Amino acid sequence: FGFAFGMFMGLTLIESVIIGIAMAFSSTIIALKLLPTTVLHHRHTGEIIISVLLLQDAFAILVLFGIQIGGQFINADAASSSLSGFIDLGIALLSLPLIIGAAYAMHRYIITPLMLRFDRIQEYLFLIVIGWCVGIAELSYAAGLSHEIGAFIAGVLIATHPVAQFIAEQLKPIRDFFLIIFFFAIGSEIDVFAASNILPYGLALGVAALVFKPLVFDLLVRRLCPDEERPREVGVRLGQGSEFSLLIGALALQTGLIGNSASYLIQSMVIVTFLVSPFRITRKYPTPIALDDALRRD
Repeated sequence: FGFAFGMFMGLTLIESVIIGIAMAFSSTIIALKLLPTTVLHHRHTGEIIISVLLLQDAFAILVLFGIQIGGQFINADAASSSLSGFIDLGIALLSLPLIIGAAYAMHRYIITPLMLRFDRIQEYLFLIVIGWCVGIAELSYAAGLSHEIGAFIAGVLIATHPVAQFIAEQLKPIRDFFLIIFFFAIGSEIDVFAASNILPYGLALGVAALVFKPLVFDLLVRRLCPDEERPREVGVRLGQGSEFSLLIGALALQTGLIGNSASYLIQSMVIVTFLVSPFRITRKYPTPIALDDALRRD
């Protein structure tokens, strides 16, 4: 639908494809924040939502990698430096498996032994995790990839560690703080006057996402769960845009694959769904922050 909408607006083929891809992702933040702990860890609904989000996260990294490679190729061609462009492309293609292998080896033979030896010192664990994620992100950037790809690789490896749950709890304040910085940075780049012509289209695309995404997830999950209520609940909880959509739009704009109009369209779509979807979920399903006492579940 996003692809068709982009073509209808007269955007380029690449811009329409990226808009369609950006619409496919659901928000990990909203889905997990509004899931009660009992549903998240002990019920089939939580298992389905987590599985979908993990699959989307893995696909998002591949999309970010593809956007970066595509941007390097197009920019090199625009500069009439084909040889340099192909060299950069080859380096980027080789960098991803090398970074994954190097990060895995470092995590297994250096980070894990250090964390197991000093696991009683909370401050030490806190600092080593921050240093690990920032270090791999910088290594990824130095190799010609983005910081996001390196940070994702580091996070996945940390998630396999026995102390991952403790680390996640300790990092919550930093996570929430940088989420605010992330959304502020995205919002500060929006030229309100330039984006005013795109806002009605972004509103329409956001409404379409709120209507059609729950239906699509409902149909897909219903094949696995014949239960009447669960597929509908999964669809509603995943029926919004994603923070990854913002990352994809920002990186695509930075690399020159899309213009400002397509970027504003993606951002408007995500903002509309972020405003409406949580309200819809908290009014209909159990959440930790529901206003209705009957629906409030920790």
